[in-house]
Amino acid sequence: MTSEITLFVNPTAGSGRGARAAQPAASALRDAGFSVRTVLGEDADDALRRAREAVAGGTGALIAVGGDGMMSLALQAVAGTTTPLGAVAVGTGNDFARALGLPLRDPAAAGRLAAGILKDGTARAIDLGRAGERWFGSVLASGFDSRVNDRGNRMRLPGRFKYDLAILAELAAFQPIPYRVRLEGGPVAEIEATLIAVGNGSTYGGGMRICAGAVMDDGLFDVTVVGDCGRATLLKVFPKVYRGTHLDHPKVTVHRVSSIELAAADVTAYADGEPLGALPLTATCVPGAVRVLAP
Repeated sequence: MTSEITLFVNPTAGSGRGARAAQPAASALRDAGFSVRTVLGEDADDALRRAREAVAGGTGALIAVGGDGMMSLALQAVAGTTTPLGAVAVGTGNDFARALGLPLRDPAAAGRLAAGILKDGTARAIDLGRAGERWFGSVLASGFDSRVNDRGNRMRLPGRFKYDLAILAELAAFQPIPYRVRLEGGPVAEIEATLIAVGNGSTYGGGMRICAGAVMDDGLFDVTVVGDCGRATLLKVFPKVYRGTHLDHPKVTVHRVSSIELAAADVTAYADGEPLGALPLTATCVPGAVRVLAP
């Protein structure tokens, strides 16, 4: 393994924490004897191109510095290769790093942990989801939650406030969504649901445990289906997502499958918090698709 490590940095993550976090993480890696180079990009496409070049050039590891958006980009560069992926989680959500038990908003600790795992040779393999050409590590969301994202992204307001407003607006207009669902290549089921979340990891939205039982190395998705709730029921169920106790509600079912096909009109899917595209889509769990610098 080469001793050169690549830091893949989003300078804008967490109101600038991405750029600041790269320095203590790089120092921890250098103190452990690694040489470090930094990859930035003019935009997402340019950053991904540079990350792929680093992987193709034989870097010892790609360590993403930022939030879930940066992790999503990094996954596109390392999935299906032998290059291990690390995370210095300093974004607002950090769901991928949270699921792996990595330090959150502690760049020096994240750098020390990555260095130790690289020296010990104990990087571990985990599964990833794949939908078309896109890989995802945490959750693919569709339905009420993705429509909240759509609306929030259209608002010219700062921070979380716009998503709180988006939730209220979507609640006022919400109707259950007619889905066509096929699990594991079986028969097509036509159902009405509030949302369907496909979990390789357990959380999205900064710790919401929508797929609370998901395990990242079992070769299966946990698919959480929230049924045809009215607004009053949805208001009762949704806060329970933070504890994962929503799974006990009679309107919620969970399926453990290796693949799922989803179709619904006017629904955008989001994977790891990033827009994936309009349904229909097929998502497949790919066992051992990436090696991660995680305990």
